[in-house]
Amino acid sequence: MEELKVLQSKLKAQLPDLELREQEPMRLHTTFRVGGPASLMALPRREADLGQLLRMAFQAGVTPFFLGKGSNLLVADEGVDRFLIKLAGASTGWSGAEGTAIYVGSGVTLAQAAVFAAHHGLTGLEFAHGIPGTMGGGVFMNAGAYEGEMSQVVDWVDCLDEEGMPRRLSREALALGYRSSIFSPAALADYRGAPDAGAGETLRPSGRKWPTCPAAAGPSSPWSIPAREAPLSARPGILPGGLIEQCGLKGTTVGGAQVSEKHAGFVINTGQATCQDILTLIRLVRDRVFQQTGVRLEPEVRLLGCTLEEP
Repeated sequence: MEELKVLQSKLKAQLPDLELREQEPMRLHTTFRVGGPASLMALPRREADLGQLLRMAFQAGVTPFFLGKGSNLLVADEGVDRFLIKLAGASTGWSGAEGTAIYVGSGVTLAQAAVFAAHHGLTGLEFAHGIPGTMGGGVFMNAGAYEGEMSQVVDWVDCLDEEGMPRRLSREALALGYRSSIFSPAALADYRGAPDAGAGETLRPSGRKWPTCPAAAGPSSPWSIPAREAPLSARPGILPGGLIEQCGLKGTTVGGAQVSEKHAGFVINTGQATCQDILTLIRLVRDRVFQQTGVRLEPEVRLLGCTLEEP
């Protein structure tokens, strides 16, 4: 892509301290540990650089893809001809609790934020402790677990628009829905922006012991994605893992991809999986569950450069 080459040249000239990587293997940046190279990746460590970086990308006609911990991302084996921005250190701070609110940078992990809140006597983020992602990613897809989700605790978000200008969006403006927000691809027609500086969170004083939330796929299975029932399903309240296990799919493998033997709601990389292995297994699970139960599962994982459609 010619625009990327032009942008890269300008970034090197105007932001000489900015870390840029060419043909960066995405397997190094996703918890699945799969994915081919991204044409260009920037790792800004200062928020001022991030704003300038966005303005320059906008002027060059390049739409960035924002990357956090890559815990909910599946990238094509052949890679992607895209410009990625990974918030390496530009947004990992936070301020102390003031009353029932804390201010958390988008690069802070959800587990860190949950512990921080607990140490300040606040509750409300317990559900987030076992979600393997960052605050920015959590707001982006309105992450949730154990009957809790980000829409219940986020009061407002500071962000940068596509031209690098600061904005503050209220809870209502975020349009937080089931695993979606105004930042999600479907909403970009209405607002072009990306989570940056952080989220102000309205929490509740804690009057009970902080519960321990287990890791989503177990400590020995860091490469995982949750599968969920379609939000418009006529059978609400059914857990995907139970359906998948009911259909005899627990432990099913395709290449190096496996339906987790610990929790059937997760697909894991056993060590040598490819993106195509994982996609094939997801299709198999989705189709088998639908055939046997009439319930259609949808993967929550974000796809970059690949599709669930049959090749």
